[in-house]
Amino acid sequence: MQRRFEGKVALVTGAMTGIGQATAVRLASEGALVALNQRPGLDPSETLAKVREAGGEAFPVVADMRRPDEVVAMVEETVRRGGRIDHVVSNAAINPFMTWDDTSIEAFDELFEINVRGAWVVCTEAAKHMVRQGTGGSIVMVSSISAHVGAPTQVAYCGTKGAISMLGKALGSVLGGKGIRVNVVEPGAVATPMSAGMLDEPEVMKYYLDRIALHRVADPSELAAAIAFFLSDDASYVTSATLLVDAGFIVNAEI
Repeated sequence: MQRRFEGKVALVTGAMTGIGQATAVRLASEGALVALNQRPGLDPSETLAKVREAGGEAFPVVADMRRPDEVVAMVEETVRRGGRIDHVVSNAAINPFMTWDDTSIEAFDELFEINVRGAWVVCTEAAKHMVRQGTGGSIVMVSSISAHVGAPTQVAYCGTKGAISMLGKALGSVLGGKGIRVNVVEPGAVATPMSAGMLDEPEVMKYYLDRIALHRVADPSELAAAIAFFLSDDASYVTSATLLVDAGFIVNAEI
């Protein structure tokens, strides 16, 4: 395994399961000291064990993405414990399946507070530290194919992911002069706890498998590989970019 992140400090939000967990393990295995964000009350032991098994180092940081004060404190704690911050993966999100006419104002607000405002706060606060350090950095925001296609039970969620994809582009455009790159990964169908409720339905799984060009859903480690590329110096001339990691689903969606 390459050690592209030796001596670097990374913060990964939503690091307890799925894409966030796989990304934390990947970055740690390549040398990064990783701050593992968890919601209050969650147990970080599984992710910490996976990091150790990969030969890496990590520490948990607690923050509810709905609370900007906790997110700011989490970034500051990452800098305090790591001595710096070089990389951010804004991954934390919720996706409560609900139809447009069953989406309350409270549920809508919570979606945008966690998925969009939380991402905004963690990325901009980390960027301020990167600017003060004067050493640049790189950020990846995790969006979704839902930034491009609608779904009957994810209408409001689609709005949050469209916002994330554009926020990443816009942040990249203003932070580039500070040596900070910002890119966006847009996953398709991935075998995670968040998608389990949908992919466990045989007819839904058949729909996806028929239309995904590779005829399989992704393992979270495959998204982690794409995220690690964007964060690394291998992508040194890439910023304000969005990358669909959907195995050809969107291009075949109408078949």
